[in-house]
Amino acid sequence: MPSLEETTQKIRETAKKALADGKAEVVIGYKKGTYPLSTAPFFARTPEDCDQLIWSNFARINLANYLPGRPGKVAVVAKGCDARSIVGQVAENQFHKDNLYVIGVPCTGMVDNNLIAAKEQRPYRDYSETLDTITLKGADFSTEIKKEEVLRRNCRTCANRTPKTADELVGPEVPGAQADDFADLKELHSKSPEERMEYFKDLIKDCLRCYACRNACPLCYCPVCFVDETRPQWLGKSTDPMDTLTFHLLRGLHCAGRCTSCGACETACPVNIKVREFNRITEETVMDEWGYEAGLSWEQKPPLTVFQPDDEASFIK
Repeated sequence: MPSLEETTQKIRETAKKALADGKAEVVIGYKKGTYPLSTAPFFARTPEDCDQLIWSNFARINLANYLPGRPGKVAVVAKGCDARSIVGQVAENQFHKDNLYVIGVPCTGMVDNNLIAAKEQRPYRDYSETLDTITLKGADFSTEIKKEEVLRRNCRTCANRTPKTADELVGPEVPGAQADDFADLKELHSKSPEERMEYFKDLIKDCLRCYACRNACPLCYCPVCFVDETRPQWLGKSTDPMDTLTFHLLRGLHCAGRCTSCGACETACPVNIKVREFNRITEETVMDEWGYEAGLSWEQKPPLTVFQPDDEASFIK
């Protein structure tokens, strides 16, 4: 695998070429964040701007978020999950494919800052990173952490680490993880409906209703979200337990057949709720019923957006 520095250099070269060849008027990528262990979205419009683009183990943000409704030709740096989100946006007419150039980055996973903090709680002054390690440096210590030990939850089970719909890849393909993403759901499925309800109530008991999960999701772009609709008003805006549960359940259903497990919702949550649990159940169901994984092909349409004459219909009474 190329080093982070080599991938950074390749991204910069590819971005400059995309601008020079007229494939894009702007390249959306990552730059170094304003605080340690972070990156920030960056919009490069000139070759000089492209020199600020980087690749890092902290490139967690799904840059597909910045595409819907954007005018002109755009190039975007995309991990496997980001590229899948982009396919979903194009399928839902949020962005025209002819105006898009996807710079795919084969990804070995992004790290979870909460897991890093659990391993080293002392304040650090600086850090460095390689493809396999994160090193925190304090006044009188240097702690090396293996990247594999602090991977984000969704990255541990990602089967599509290489963007399959990229216009250009900036590195060699990376094999997907072999872990079963739905292994832990087997226990949940074994519970009674009442026990499952209690599980999800407990899961979101700390929810602040800040909607960070919704705002971070690259597939939440309804002009008026159902939680903001007032005519009719579907649910209250307080942290009433039933209203809160209804919000998460309905948002999960809205993402059925669309979610790419990018983990943006969980990264954005200020109280560390495993929001993706709601999506993973529908993701598993869609895979079992239709053999469909979101965003892997420009041609294949999400099953819940199309009708086939031979679709299962026994549930219709």
